[in-house]
Amino acid sequence: MSMAVKGFFCNPNASKIETHHHLLRQVLARQSFPISSFPSYPILNNDDDKNKTPILRTRAAAAAEDSNSTVSVSSTSDVKGSGTTARGRRLLKIREEKRKREFDRLHNYPSWAKVLENACKDDEELRAVLGDSIGDPEQMRKRIEERVRKKGRDFNKKKTGSLLAFKVTFRDFNPLDSYIWFELYGSPSDREVNLIGSVIQSWYVMGRLGAFNSSNLQVGNASMEYDPLYDADKGFNVMPSSFHDISDVEFQDNWGRVWVDLGTSDFLSIDVLLNCMTVLSADYLGIQQIVFGGRQMGDWEEGMTNPDYGYKYFKI
Repeated sequence: MSMAVKGFFCNPNASKIETHHHLLRQVLARQSFPISSFPSYPILNNDDDKNKTPILRTRAAAAAEDSNSTVSVSSTSDVKGSGTTARGRRLLKIREEKRKREFDRLHNYPSWAKVLENACKDDEELRAVLGDSIGDPEQMRKRIEERVRKKGRDFNKKKTGSLLAFKVTFRDFNPLDSYIWFELYGSPSDREVNLIGSVIQSWYVMGRLGAFNSSNLQVGNASMEYDPLYDADKGFNVMPSSFHDISDVEFQDNWGRVWVDLGTSDFLSIDVLLNCMTVLSADYLGIQQIVFGGRQMGDWEEGMTNPDYGYKYFKI
């Protein structure tokens, strides 16, 4: 750099500022620098600052400094925003929704839904009706309405059938000398004793007349696409299959039993009885389980025939 330029930076004489500006522009023109790239800054020329050298800052330096400031600010904002990632926002939204559901459950939950939930704790049938809708009042309402539509006019009966299938077990069952046990959901009424007793009586009468004979199932094994042929002579000459004996149907509280001697009846008779009991349980009185065989079930007490202690019976 020429002495003129050097003198410009160090000259404290304010009266020659304009002349130095002119010299500076000439020097820059010779060096092929664009004049517009250097702004004109006032030179500090106070009496207190005579020994201070003013700093000439170009627009490029200012732009670079501004760029660095922007980068640092951006980096700072990235650090500060690290807690608001997409995953963090999703988790926050889930927590807010959970809080809202809990608030609605505590403050806006229908009272009738709370009553149903409490009733489910002690009522298996109601719990089966509601299923997985417990906790969702809208779904609970739909399940109850569907149940009412299915039951129709019989919905308000004192006792209804069970939605749950009863359990069937065999315990050393001897078809010639065994009890068949029935566990109900509660102590049966006189009407229900007559109902289940009538079913077993009808089952016995059919077996007594040879209905349970798998040796003669001509129609059952035939195709119904065409008119099946029935050989009456074959049905007449087949070996008879007859139910031998049966006892009265007895009840103590929620347990009932009947002694049977199936005689020469096939085990088809067992399937027929279970088919009848399945519909009876679903539509009328509700059966928890049926046990074939066994000498003692539940709290059954031999010889206890006092009606005051819950004993009832149906005469076959």
